[in-house]
Amino acid sequence: MTTDVPGTATEPVHPSDRIDTSVPHPARRYNYWLGGKDNFQADRESGDALAERFPTIRISALENRRFLQRAVGHLARSAGIRQFLDIGTGIPTADNTHEVAQAIDPTARVVYVDNDPIVLAHARALLTSSAQGATAYIDADLRDPDRILGHPDLRRTLDLSQPVALMLVAVLHFVPDGDDPYGVVTRLLDALPSGSYLAASHVTYDYLPPQLAEEARGAARGGGPHGVINLRGLDEFSRFFDGLEVVEPGIRSVAEWRAEGEPQPRPSVVEVSMYGGVARKP
Repeated sequence: MTTDVPGTATEPVHPSDRIDTSVPHPARRYNYWLGGKDNFQADRESGDALAERFPTIRISALENRRFLQRAVGHLARSAGIRQFLDIGTGIPTADNTHEVAQAIDPTARVVYVDNDPIVLAHARALLTSSAQGATAYIDADLRDPDRILGHPDLRRTLDLSQPVALMLVAVLHFVPDGDDPYGVVTRLLDALPSGSYLAASHVTYDYLPPQLAEEARGAARGGGPHGVINLRGLDEFSRFFDGLEVVEPGIRSVAEWRAEGEPQPRPSVVEVSMYGGVARKP
């Protein structure tokens, strides 16, 4: 990546130069909710403020993480998927996408994408592949699908003539309607062959009290600081799967999606307030 500054030569920008620890970042805030240590005061303050309004948000973060692991396990074990494109990776924690997939088949190949330098630094240090498989890490934004798809590291790691699982877990709600999230997903899926899959999760206002739901809609309409969450209803989330074959049990709360083996009792859909689903490209 380069930057052009008037009166100077074009010089490379090191990723660390983009780190602003005074501004909360969704990946670091999510790390805080999961009990991680890779976050800063601004992330913790932002996380606590959201938790004040949504007291079960930490439960939601944990259940979303478990959904990711179950979705990858299903895709690798039952659907035979051996390639994964995980966009909005987040700071590595236990049982990341490649760890789950390569535990089933060590030859699985994973490309991680994120636009936070701290995430990338941790990914490169911690997300090491099995000897038989491969991982790569791309510095890019979900809203720039052409940069992702054309990146040489992706092309070296994944064979786009063979099925790929596109993982968009807890990232689409950071893309406002004005940035055409549906068009972005369509562009990514169009580049993948028949037999590929989409796995996605998304926070929702469907289970919130009416006043809180309207506040959430207003915050999204009004823009705001980096990391504003754009909650969507079931119909809006389901649109991301248009034209795809949704696998059982359908689009459900992440707390319910293939969660039979999870510790009981399960959190309620109200506590989690997040949908998840997996679907096949015909």
